[in-house]
This record gives sequence, C-alpha cells and structure tokens, in this order.
Amino acid sequence: MSRLVVVSNRVATPTETKGSAGGLAVGVFGALKETGGVWFGWSGDVVTETVANQGPKLEQDGAVTFATVGLPKKDYDQYYRGFSNAELWPVFHYRNDLAIYDRDEYAGYRRVNSWLAHKLIKLLEPDDIIWVHDYHLIPFAEALRSAGVTNRIGFFLHIPFPSPQILLNIPPHEELVRSLCCYNVVGFQTEGDEFAFHDYIRRHAHGTVSGSRVEAFGRSLQTGVYHIGVFPDEIAEQAERGEARQDVMDLKQSLEGRKLIMSVDRLDYSKGLVERFRAFEHFLEKSPEWRGNVTLVQIAPPTRSDVETYQQIRQNLEYEAGRINGRYSGLDYTPIRYLNQRYDRWKLMSLFRESQVGLVTPLRDGMNLVAKEYVAAQNPDDPGVLVLSQFAGAAGEMSGAVMVNPHDIVGTSDALARALAMPLAERKERYKTNMAALRKYDLGAWRDRFLTDLRGTKLRQAKKK
Repeated sequence: MSRLVVVSNRVATPTETKGSAGGLAVGVFGALKETGGVWFGWSGDVVTETVANQGPKLEQDGAVTFATVGLPKKDYDQYYRGFSNAELWPVFHYRNDLAIYDRDEYAGYRRVNSWLAHKLIKLLEPDDIIWVHDYHLIPFAEALRSAGVTNRIGFFLHIPFPSPQILLNIPPHEELVRSLCCYNVVGFQTEGDEFAFHDYIRRHAHGTVSGSRVEAFGRSLQTGVYHIGVFPDEIAEQAERGEARQDVMDLKQSLEGRKLIMSVDRLDYSKGLVERFRAFEHFLEKSPEWRGNVTLVQIAPPTRSDVETYQQIRQNLEYEAGRINGRYSGLDYTPIRYLNQRYDRWKLMSLFRESQVGLVTPLRDGMNLVAKEYVAAQNPDDPGVLVLSQFAGAAGEMSGAVMVNPHDIVGTSDALARALAMPLAERKERYKTNMAALRKYDLGAWRDRFLTDLRGTKLRQAKKK
C-alpha cells in the first residue's frame, strides 16, 4: 500500500500521539501507523530565518516520520496570526465584523504555503497519498501542482465553509476557491458546508456540479461529507480510569453533593462563552431553588494569546464570571468555576463522567468533538445530558441532545432546567441514541472513508512547462 503523507499546520509530537493529544491526532497517527508515512507541518516554534531554512527536522517513531519546520517571525505574523486567523477564521465562522484583511498578510499566507510545499517535496515518493488539513493550507496543493507534483492530494476542512454571501467578504475569495480545486478530494464536516461550496462553484466560479463531481477553473475534483468523530470506547476507558484519581476525587468532594455542569472550549469568540455565562445567570435568577445546588465548571484553555481580539475575549469572560459570582456566591458556594488553563485529556473525560450536564453551545462550529467526547464519557447506568447548540456540526448527528439556539439566553436557561430535572429513563434513551451515532461515525470511519475516496481518484497530469 502506498505511503500516507499528512500535512497540517501543527504536528503532534510522538509523545502527544500516545495519550495526551486530541482525537484528531490519534486518528491521523493510527492511519500513518497502518501504512507507514510522514506527518509534516509547523513545529509551533518561531525561529530565525537561518534555522527555518535548515529544516525539516525529522523524528522517527516506528514506520512514521515526524517532519517539522519552524517559522520565522515575519511568516508567523503574516501566515498564522495574520491571514489565517485574522481573516479566514472569523469569516468562516460568520464574524465578518472581526475580520481584518491585509494584502501583505495574504501574500505572506501564499508565500508560506509555497515554502512549506517545497520543503515537503524533498520527502515525497511518487506513489504517496497526500492528505492536507484545514484552512491554513488551502493553497498547498496548488503550490505542489505548480512544482509538477502529480500525486493524489486530498483536503479536509475542520471548520465551517461559509455561504457565498459571507465568503465574498474575503477579497481574494476566487483565488482561494481556485486553489481548493487543485485537490483531488475536498472534504467537509457537514452537508451544509458542502452545499455552500457547491453554491459558490455554480454562482461565482461559473462551474458545474453533478453529485459530488465539481468542474471549475479547468479542473475536476470530488467533494464529500465526512463526519469526524471519536473513538468512544477509548474515551469511556479514560473516563472510568480517571474516576479514582486524586484530582477528580478532590473535585467531587469540593462540590459537596451539588450538581455539576461541564463546559470545555478553547478561548475563542466562536464558542459563545459570554452567552453561556449569561444563560447560566438567567437560570439562577429564575430558579432560586438551584442557587447553591449547581456549579458550572468552564475550562477554557488560552489560544492565540498574542492576538488582541483573544486578549479581549479573556478579559470579558473574566469580568462576566466575576460579576455573576459576585451576585450569587455564598461563603461556601461559587456558581461558576472558570479555569483558563489546560488539563490532561483523561482528567477532562473523568470530569465529563462526573457531571450531570454537558453544556456545548458554540455560536458556530465545524463539528465540535467535545460534544461527542462528553457523550462517550458517560456512565451508561446514570448518564448526563448533552445540551448542544444547533450551530455545531455535531447537532446533525446528536439527535439525543437537548438542542438550543445559543443566542436565545432564556431558551438556553430553560434547557438547563430541563436537563437537570430529566428522569433517568429519558436520560438513558437519549444517551443510547447519541451513542449509536457515535459508533456509526467514529474517528476510524471518518479517516477510512476519506482515504478510500482519495485513493480511488485519478492521478493529475503533470503541469506542462
């Protein structure tokens, strides 16, 4: 079988893939171990030009080669902090008001993609299958094609793909879609994302769409919907194993019999954290019998802490938590425990298992694996209730969740009341429904379906000089 070459903005270390990494890293590493291959991308380090040009750094783990490069400060600022996260991320999450377009940053975004592609070319073999991940690397295949690479190349978008009316707000939108058409297969999280891409092709690229086949910009490609998932049995094992660990036992003791609502998100404006806190505040206001009897634990690890927008998010959230706690705290009670730090994966799964409600309410999300992890971590004999935003990709699968519109503060508050009071029989039935979806769309199925489709496509013709 041909080797698999995975390309992502960040590369998980060999240590991370053995337990502390998220589900995606575990799934990708599993595929690499089966076929042998290379995982290539940015190391996460900002380095000098001299060091960057020495790469990639190679590290071997069995049949898998981890190949990483550092980024010079200018490239980091333009490619990562700039166009990727100041323009693409907000627009793809329907936040045009937060988008900042800069021509130099866009030029840097394309330049870094080309530079990374040429770094990878030195490691490629003729029959390698190349799987590129996420919005940082949209032009990656185009750079490879321009250099004469004819290998099968697939792309998977982990965030939403916006409707054409939203995408048009990005000045070089046509160039970006043209770049996507250089892949053999482009995969999306949901049917809505795929429809938005097809809609753009028809209305703005003057292309054609027939089923999953797309013809545009003189190229032909296949699109598909691939529901990314988790390995539910592994998560259940982590959750059970962690129950007896001291940190989890300390939390249980500190709750003193109170109900627990768990939320885990990266610190990001797409996650609806302020709206979530205000919904919990409304719940305490309208349900005085729950004051002192329920605690919301919000874990929000910092992300992109050198970007001003994210610094403001953290300040706003700390203010809201402090304001609500000041209103409803007692000498022995704190309604919201807001933790701006990272926790080991096993600990999070164990906390999910101990909680009565999983509150997952993003304003917009590609899939949201936290929702799936929460369900997988539950005790089948006494499961908690998932309260889920209708704007998360997972909402299309988790029909056993209590669905909410996160913009509706009162509606989310009512959903919390319903979840906390839900009878055991109904909780078990909802858990059973969600688990059936988790097993149907687990991480292995996502990975295998995408790679099967990619391997089934034709090789591209070499570009004529």
